Amino acid sequence: MGTPWYFVALLLTILTSSQGILTTLSQSDEGGYNYDYATVPFLAEVFKLIISGLFLWRETRSSSLATAKITTDWRSVRLFVIPSIIYLIHNNVQFATLTYVDTSTYQIMGNLKIVTTAILFRLFLKRKLSNLQWMAIGLLAVGTTTSQVKGCGEASCDSLFTAPIQGYLLGILSAALSALAGIYTEFLMKRNNDSLYWQNLQLYTFGSLFNVARLIADDFRLGFEKGPWWQRIFDGYSITTWLVVLNLGSTGLLVSWLMKYADNIVKVYSTSMAMLLTMVASIYLFSFKPTVQLFLGIIICIMSLHMYFAPPQTLVDLLVTNEAHPKTLKQVIVEEKTDS
Repeated sequence: MGTPWYFVALLLTILTSSQGILTTLSQSDEGGYNYDYATVPFLAEVFKLIISGLFLWRETRSSSLATAKITTDWRSVRLFVIPSIIYLIHNNVQFATLTYVDTSTYQIMGNLKIVTTAILFRLFLKRKLSNLQWMAIGLLAVGTTTSQVKGCGEASCDSLFTAPIQGYLLGILSAALSALAGIYTEFLMKRNNDSLYWQNLQLYTFGSLFNVARLIADDFRLGFEKGPWWQRIFDGYSITTWLVVLNLGSTGLLVSWLMKYADNIVKVYSTSMAMLLTMVASIYLFSFKPTVQLFLGIIICIMSLHMYFAPPQTLVDLLVTNEAHPKTLKQVIVEEKTDS
């Protein structure tokens, strides 16, 4: 493996935090997009597919050919279609949720995926978490939510509790699907010793196919009024748009690395810290006004990060017990009897 997981997690945090900033910068002056935003995930999948193919080719031609284990059994390959299906359903649930709740409420409910990921992590992957780690995950959810809550004198605060029940149910379903996709991907990555790049190749092949299906479906839905998608795929693209594609593709590659060599909890912490980093960067880039809640959320998330990853003995002052104590007590009793 070679590379420490925390270095990859840090790089993922930086790339994820810049993702929202680059997407905002790629907007037109009117706030819309001059390009078809549905083409961005497709091109990102193709980028990941090409990079994985090149690394797999290099790995199979190297002297360590034995390390490039490849399973070509269709029964194994077909399992990689499932994450694409889950993400497809998740994307549709996201749009359905936003028809019932506003953006602020949706972002806050999105923090449920922190908890649902931990629960599925325990149930499906059979990974045990200590009580301290469960508390840390709870704190992370509280911290990210706190950073997003606005002042209660604002209208957005009132809208948090006035959405229809369908909105809350769809929000919970969206969080569960997001967690399920991540947990299942980790299961696939760790179920055998196949090369990471071969696993990526399978994953992103299906991802590309499903994105093409979405583009074709959009063409039929709009009646081909702008022509077929492949004729306008690069229309409106700028340097910033290409940076969004590269960022999205690189982020996906880092996530798959973490799924193989770390776990979903590391990914959750990386994306949560990236969200806070984005909000801080927005203060300087987009004149975003910081709130007390933002700083409280950052402090809580840092506490959570330390609680989860630090050794327990550095967090709690444990009483040092050893076998000398009982012997000392016996000696005292014998001495008392001797004196009497």
